[in-house]
Amino acid sequence: MRARVSALLAGALVLAPAALPSQQSIPTGPSHPEVVNLTLKGVNAMKKADLLQSIYTTASYCNSFILKPFCLISKSRYFYTKKYLDHKELERDVLRIRIFYWKRGYRETEVDTAVVARGSNKVGVTFLIKEGPPILVSKVVVNQAMPLLSQREINRSLAIAKDGPLNLIKVDSSRFFLQTGLFDKGYADAEVDTTIVVDSAAHSAQVSFTLNPKYKTTVEDIVINGNNGVTDRTIRKSLTFRIGDIFQRSEMLRSQRALYESNLFRRAAIEPRPPIDIATPDSAKVIVVTVQEAPPREARLSAGFNTVDFFQVEGRFTNYNFLGAARRLDIQGAVGNLLASSLNGRGIFHNASVPQTSALARYFAPTYNASIDLREPWFGSPHNELALSVFSHRRSAPGIYIDNGYGTSLTFTREFAERAPTSANYRFEISKVDAGDVYFCINYGVCDLPTLDALRGNQKLSPFAITSTIDRTNDPFSPTTGFRANGSVEHASSFTISDFRYNRATVDGAAFMPWRRRGAIGAHARIGWVNSLGSTSQAVGIGTSIGGGVLHPRKRFYAGGSHSVRGFGENQLGPRVLTIPVTTLQAQDSSNVACTSGTDVTTCNPNVGTLKDRDFEPRPLGGNFVAEGSVEARFPVWQELIGAVFVDAGVVSQRTNPALAKKIAAVTPGFGFRYRSPVGPIRADIGFNPGRSESLPVVTENIVNGQKTLVTLQQRRLYSPTNGHGILGRMVLHLSIGEAF
Repeated sequence: MRARVSALLAGALVLAPAALPSQQSIPTGPSHPEVVNLTLKGVNAMKKADLLQSIYTTASYCNSFILKPFCLISKSRYFYTKKYLDHKELERDVLRIRIFYWKRGYRETEVDTAVVARGSNKVGVTFLIKEGPPILVSKVVVNQAMPLLSQREINRSLAIAKDGPLNLIKVDSSRFFLQTGLFDKGYADAEVDTTIVVDSAAHSAQVSFTLNPKYKTTVEDIVINGNNGVTDRTIRKSLTFRIGDIFQRSEMLRSQRALYESNLFRRAAIEPRPPIDIATPDSAKVIVVTVQEAPPREARLSAGFNTVDFFQVEGRFTNYNFLGAARRLDIQGAVGNLLASSLNGRGIFHNASVPQTSALARYFAPTYNASIDLREPWFGSPHNELALSVFSHRRSAPGIYIDNGYGTSLTFTREFAERAPTSANYRFEISKVDAGDVYFCINYGVCDLPTLDALRGNQKLSPFAITSTIDRTNDPFSPTTGFRANGSVEHASSFTISDFRYNRATVDGAAFMPWRRRGAIGAHARIGWVNSLGSTSQAVGIGTSIGGGVLHPRKRFYAGGSHSVRGFGENQLGPRVLTIPVTTLQAQDSSNVACTSGTDVTTCNPNVGTLKDRDFEPRPLGGNFVAEGSVEARFPVWQELIGAVFVDAGVVSQRTNPALAKKIAAVTPGFGFRYRSPVGPIRADIGFNPGRSESLPVVTENIVNGQKTLVTLQQRRLYSPTNGHGILGRMVLHLSIGEAF
């Protein structure tokens, strides 16, 4: 028996009803009992979930598995959705199941139904399915008069395989992929003819694809319509094809995306002009570009808060056609840490109190970030972009450091594939680190005040970096399928005019797959490594170094927080040191004469008296290596409210100070909720801290003859802030906008 795929599908559609009726509840009554359970028996070759989506009959269900305790005691529509039996649709479901199997190669499938009473006006429905033997593909042949597609391209295009069932959906997909392959080689009017020969007695079939490329097509002319403020020349520069080029449909789509990404157009369509005479070959295509312009300038002002940076205000102005040619000018600024002194340590907000040993660390002052960016798109090619920026900032990591800087950067970006750009960046910055003596003493290995003052001076931080990214997700805010990844390498040395000298590399990636209705399972991983070069010590004016060189705090790796291991506070996973005012120690260790008199503060006992863990402030040291991993399941709860359960894991190690060199690792589970707002998911997560104890060094301040010095106590503190607080004490709350990854 010989027939084309289109004929086979047409036959299937004749058997099928015109369309599935909408999945609405039918009024209850004796003829429409509630379906309390639905069972599929005999299903082996197919996924039951796919089969259930192809039929009308549905069992009543709880709106979310989180609501199941409520569904046990109440069948309110807020918790529970009731479904009722329609006998006519039940009969049609038998046909729908047979068609479902027929399209997938099972042409002898038999279906029966059983409806059993399950109480007052309630029934259970069972579909009894006898799948039968499938029609197996004995041979797949691709015929082409000229070898236009290589064997590798053919194998990659074929969704149907030998010895597999005769799946008509995969046959049609194979035809489409083969045709697309010809389109990409310039045969824009190519056709692929499909032939299927079925031997019903042997339950086998042969599938043949015949490629008819017709003629190679070129771009004869480009016509632009609909533009007023944007010149034809600007639009032509954005196109990835030129007059005389081979006509490729993939380049049409790529050019269309480039027009949208310029933000100059509300609508952009790129299509070949239909031929005057359909019967006449049209090997030369006239491409019509039709656009609808958008406002060329945009300004916005926003405000928000999080648990670490308190309140923030951000403003931005963008001119998408600055001086013409689609040049983009961005002027933006943000001010954070607002109301920090009033909100510090209150409610959900992080405690960033300045210890007495860090009097210079002004963590409550506002932070800011300001920049002016000028981008030249299509620099020498539609796939290139050149960007120049000037910037100034004041960043703060609570309790760690304040980073002030200003400078300029130059970036060249080339898009090698769709949503897969690679950038080369040089950034020249004058940086000044303002941190407490404890930070410099532990992280830089020097504790004398003259050297600390030198470190607080202006230093050049000028790395050269190469960054590559790829994004294949379906949504930038809340993806449910696809993957994205990025990697970068940095080098800073005397060659790049940098005082801080190092090599650094990071890799970050995430993947997503659909789960349940509107849900997803995501996985995320991050690995980072940095190594300071020994010559940094001399460049920044330090006579000695520990660990081979000085590493800028911004280039260290930290873990823990709302976008990291959520069972820990911000930056709290990894090597740490405890700080405490010397007066607090002396008040508790009153029997220690050397401690109370100040003759030898290092003898003070951090474990004496009624000292509690809350009396100490943990200070992160950062690390040279970090590895993180997360798995998260997201599922709908009610309307725009999404639930999530997750497990995060991470490890941080540091070799800056040999006395403190160690690895800290943890695994933290948790749960949370997201509300899908117009600006992105508003997220609340609770992670569970392992609650283990750590033996940490304790640093305090000693004052002798008016001179301040930092000292490390001889004894360590067994530190566990969650000890004795039960399960609630181990819960860490994070609030933010945007998904964790």
